[in-house]
Amino acid sequence: MLTPAELRAAVERRLDEAGRAWLDRALTEAAKSGPQAGDSGPASASGSASSPASASASGPARWELDFASAGRHVRSARPAPGDPTPHDLPDAARILLLHAADADAPTAARLYARGTGAERRAVLLALPYLRLDAADAVPLVEDALRTNDTRLVAAAVGPYAARHLSPHSWRQAVLKCLFTGVPLTAVAEWERRARGDAELARMLTDYAGERTAAGRPVPADLDRVLAQTAQTAQTAQTSPTAATSRTAPAAATSPTAPTAPTRALTREES
Repeated sequence: MLTPAELRAAVERRLDEAGRAWLDRALTEAAKSGPQAGDSGPASASGSASSPASASASGPARWELDFASAGRHVRSARPAPGDPTPHDLPDAARILLLHAADADAPTAARLYARGTGAERRAVLLALPYLRLDAADAVPLVEDALRTNDTRLVAAAVGPYAARHLSPHSWRQAVLKCLFTGVPLTAVAEWERRARGDAELARMLTDYAGERTAAGRPVPADLDRVLAQTAQTAQTAQTSPTAATSRTAPAAATSPTAPTAPTRALTREES
C-alpha cells in the first residue's frame, strides 16, 4: 500500500495543471476543516449514519463537497506506463481527501451512507489510511459485502478487513469473492488469514461440492485458498480431494449470492 505522500505524487503525475491546482486547494481545505464537531452521529449496526439530521445545520463542509465532485476534476486520458497508482484517479483523490481531513468513523459512515457507488468505494479504500479506533468501520465493510456490486466487494476486502473482520465474517468474505468473481488478489493478506484454517477448508470443500453437483465450474482461486488452509495445520477436515478431483463443464454462468442490494443510489456515479 502506498503512503499518502506516494499516492498524492502518483496522482499528480497524471493530472494536468488545472487538476493539480484543484487537488492542492481541496486537500488544503480538508486539512484546515476536517471532521466538524457534531456533524455526524455514530454508525448504526448496518453501517449507515444515524440520521441525515446529524449533519451540520450549515450544510456539508467544503471538503465533503469536493469529495463528492472529485470525479469532475481529476480525470486523465493517458495513464502513465508503469504508474504505481493502485486506484482510479477519483478514488485516489477521495482517499487523499479523507486522509487530509483526518476523517473519523462517524464521518466515514455518513459519507458512505449518502454516497454513490463510487463514493462508497472510495470510503472503503480509504479505511487503512484513517486513524480509526479498533473495528469502528467494520459495519461499512459488512454492508459492502452484502451487495452484489463487485467493485464494492473488492474494495471491502482490503487491508482494513484483513486486520479487523472476525474469522467468521472474513471466511464469508472469501466465499463472496469466489462466487461473485472478485479475484483473490483483491483480498488483502489472504495467505496469512487462510493458513491452517480448518473451518475455511470445510466451507470451501462444501462450496466446491455444491458447485460440482449443480454442474457448474469451481472458481480457480478456490484451490489456491484450499491449499493454503493446509499449509501449517493438518487438522481434521473434509477431504480436499473433493475439490481437486471434481469435473465441471467447460463454461457456465457465474452464480451470484442471493443477497439483497442496498438502497438505490441518490447521485450519479462520478
